Amino acid sequence: MTAQGVVNATDVKRRRWLTIAVGGAAAVAGGGFAWWRLRPAETSMPAPDEFWRASFDTPTGTSISMASFRGRPLLLNFWATWCPPCIEEMPLLDTFQQQQAGRGWQVVGLAIDQPSAVRQFLAKRPVRFPIGLAALGGTELGKQLGNLSGGLPFTVVFGPDGSIRQRRMGKVSRADLDRWAAAA
Repeated sequence: MTAQGVVNATDVKRRRWLTIAVGGAAAVAGGGFAWWRLRPAETSMPAPDEFWRASFDTPTGTSISMASFRGRPLLLNFWATWCPPCIEEMPLLDTFQQQQAGRGWQVVGLAIDQPSAVRQFLAKRPVRFPIGLAALGGTELGKQLGNLSGGLPFTVVFGPDGSIRQRRMGKVSRADLDRWAAAA
């Protein structure tokens, strides 16, 4: 093997390690940025007035008005029937509603989905909290409330004063719910 051959092999190894290091650093930076943007941070900021004026049809044909929930802690969950993490968290949200109702809490689900799909889903897996049919308009409402990526599930916690206290992108956990209930 010539000296030139050794230099080339060494250069190739160095480039390979440099590429791995730069890629790793980019992945860590991207993950850190995503965590920072989507973390479940306390905010305590006012909700848009449009939110409190909004009302939604329900799968049963009635209507729910967001204004009717003002003055008490509200957990608003954006979900869809085609979203596996949304479906996984539904029983947890239902249990939370039952456990915290005596403390004034209300859970409301807003389905970003077709009404027929929501009706079929709820026929098989009923919940004891109100579900509103937000359809594609729910995506815009979610953005107004802080869901800039449009991902699901997305949860917003409102204080009794109507301000946004917490936001959570992704599936909620029992620890999230316990922390939010303790802070209310």
